[in-house]
Amino acid sequence: MGSKLIIGCGYLGQRVARRWLETGEQVYGLTRSEAGAARLCGLGVEPIVGDVTSLGDVEFPQVETCLYAVGYDRSSSIDKRTVYVDGLRNVLQKLKGRAGSLVYISSSSVYGQEDGSIVDETSLVTPGTESGRICQEAEEVVKQSDPSDGRWVILRLSGIYGPGRMLVKSDVLKSGERMGGEPEAWLNLIHVEDAAKVVIAAERQNAQRELFVVSDDEPVTRRAYYSELARLVGANEPVFDESKPGGRTRGLNKRLSNAKMKRELKVTLQYPTFREGLSAGPVEEG
Repeated sequence: MGSKLIIGCGYLGQRVARRWLETGEQVYGLTRSEAGAARLCGLGVEPIVGDVTSLGDVEFPQVETCLYAVGYDRSSSIDKRTVYVDGLRNVLQKLKGRAGSLVYISSSSVYGQEDGSIVDETSLVTPGTESGRICQEAEEVVKQSDPSDGRWVILRLSGIYGPGRMLVKSDVLKSGERMGGEPEAWLNLIHVEDAAKVVIAAERQNAQRELFVVSDDEPVTRRAYYSELARLVGANEPVFDESKPGGRTRGLNKRLSNAKMKRELKVTLQYPTFREGLSAGPVEEG
């Protein structure tokens, strides 16, 4: 069996690690702390302690595949561009010649369409948010750096949800608190277990340079999503207040197509819509 490296062994990365470990792969994971190293050891992952923004004398092993799935820690004093763009450059420089292929986790926030239109890999990339622009910059770093033997896959994920991550906590719904934002704006979602399946499938495809939109089969309005979540936790129908501060839904109103993902990666989703994903539970949070 081969070896794998995960940069960002968090909510998604740990699930990918588990799948690789189950097939007998050796898995390394970069973590920022000794506490994180202990957690990775508990999963069977060999830890490498270091921070993408300051790798110092960190050396990466020779691996078949690197999964780059770094998320942004909102409690960090380091800004998002430094983590997503500069940190990525740091890793790819260290990784040069040490990885056969790279799977890079990006975001559908690179699409700024707000007219409810259907968006796929051929759609114009015009991010309408600072976060989307940073993700677009990071994608360009991947394309220009040629970090492996010319083999990379960029996965533009929609909103990841699953146990412990249901977009809003159930206690907010139960309180009857008004929710900000446009209730008819479209959400695009992917269950974390299905996202992990797509990562494995993308690696196995062994493409030279490829890009996929990763989402489930059914974009859903915010009203429909939160109504179903409210039903499952025994709360009343959500009430929306579009003027409420913090309720901005800029960049949300698009519908992602997963046709290429399903056609070329041959992925069968365990949770094809939000209904199956929410029903799988646990949905109780807070």
